[in-house]
Amino acid sequence: MKYADYIEQIEIDSLWSGKRHVVWDLDRKVNILSGINGVGKSTILNKVVKSVSQNGDIVNHLLKGVHLKTHPADATHVRFDVIRSFDHVLMNADTIGKVDLSLATELDWQLYKLQRKYLDYQVNIGNKIIAELQRGNAQAAHELSRSKAKFQDLVDDLFKETGKKIVRTENEIRFSQIGETLVPYQLSSGEKQMLVILLTVLVENELPYVLFMDEPEVSLHVDWQQRLIDLILDLNPNVQVILTTHSPAVIMNGWMDKVTEVSDITT
Repeated sequence: MKYADYIEQIEIDSLWSGKRHVVWDLDRKVNILSGINGVGKSTILNKVVKSVSQNGDIVNHLLKGVHLKTHPADATHVRFDVIRSFDHVLMNADTIGKVDLSLATELDWQLYKLQRKYLDYQVNIGNKIIAELQRGNAQAAHELSRSKAKFQDLVDDLFKETGKKIVRTENEIRFSQIGETLVPYQLSSGEKQMLVILLTVLVENELPYVLFMDEPEVSLHVDWQQRLIDLILDLNPNVQVILTTHSPAVIMNGWMDKVTEVSDITT
C-alpha cells in the first residue's frame, strides 16, 4: 500500500452524459474551482470523490471516465476527507443510531463522529508522548502536543467575540461561556461549520491528505472566509485543498492565482 502525497491532475472523460471533457492540472497546496451555478463545480468534485473508495484505493478503472494522476505516480491509495456545507435537519434522526436524538442536523452528526476521531487522535498522540518521555526526549514530546494546542488556540481566537473558550481539561470538545459549559451542538451553524473543518484537519495528524470542500464558506462570517485556507494549512502543512466556492472572500488572502474557472478546464 503506497499513499499519494497529492493529486497532480484530474481528468474526466464526460461530465454530463458524454458531454464536457475535463482536464484540471492541480497545485500541490491550494486549488479553487469557480463558476456560475449549474456549470458543474460540485459535479466535478463529486465525481473525483467517487473515484476513490472509502479506504482510499485509487479505483479509476471502477468509475468509468475519471482518471487521477498522483504524486508519486505509482501510489495505490489517497488519504482524503470531504467537507460539505449544510446544517439542515436530518430526515430521520434515528440515522444517528439512537445515540442522542437531540443531534438533529447534519453538522451535529458530523461533530458527533469527529468527537470520536478526536478521542482516538488524543490517545494516539498521548501514547507517542509517553514513549518519547520514557526515552528522555522532552523536546520531541513537546512537539507532539503542538498541533492540539494550536487547534485550541485557533478556535479560542475565532470564538473570542462571543466569549467562548475550549475547556482544555476535557477530553471531548467542550466550551465555557460566562460560567456555562456548552457542547458543540449548542453552537451556531457558522461555529459548527468552522469546528467541523478544523477538527477534520487536526485529526489528519499532519499526514498528506486531500481535503475536498464544496462551498465551505456557507454559514461562515466573511472574516472567517478570508482566513479559512490559511487556518487549514496552518494545522496541516501537508494537506492539498481542492474546493469549490462562490465567495470572493475565500481567495482574498493571496489565493487569487489558485482559482480555476470551470470553463477553462472543460472542452
